[in-house]
Amino acid sequence: MARTVDTGKAGGKAAGKPAAGPVAKAGSKARQPGARAAAPAVATTLPVAMTGRASPAKAKDGDEPVFAYIRSLPQPQRGIAERVDALAARTLPGLRRSVKWGMAWYGVGDGWCFSCGGFAGHVKLTFGRGTSLKPVPPVTPIGMGKDSRGVNLASVEDLDERQAASWMKQATAIPGFGKKKH
Repeated sequence: MARTVDTGKAGGKAAGKPAAGPVAKAGSKARQPGARAAAPAVATTLPVAMTGRASPAKAKDGDEPVFAYIRSLPQPQRGIAERVDALAARTLPGLRRSVKWGMAWYGVGDGWCFSCGGFAGHVKLTFGRGTSLKPVPPVTPIGMGKDSRGVNLASVEDLDERQAASWMKQATAIPGFGKKKH
């Protein structure tokens, strides 16, 4: 099973943010006078995503917008997102990709089934109908709907590919959300 990052209690001000540590220290250094010039370019590439909110990436369907979003992530988030994307491509025939709400979204058919987004200290892999999956993924993401569940991945090693592939297959068998109404 994937190891998760503690995200605090839902509804709390710190919810969705990792515990204090090197990430919190790096954020405070960027605010000190003179520190901006010394900060690496990658640290400033995705400021909104790195604060615990989704990135400002523009909504657009297709593979290339998702690949561009993933390339914009700093390491280790980029490596984790690349691994999740590659796993989805190997696991799901007919995979569709899109950038929506500042994250990469994946689906098969008309609806979207799961997302992968870079945040400070981790990547969220979230399943829109996660409460229907077996076993139910352990993390209840904030602001993604009462049925959403997922895992927070702090490193590539945290991704249990067999379990994630099982969840991906299960998720695509359930009607996705955002499906076009006929």
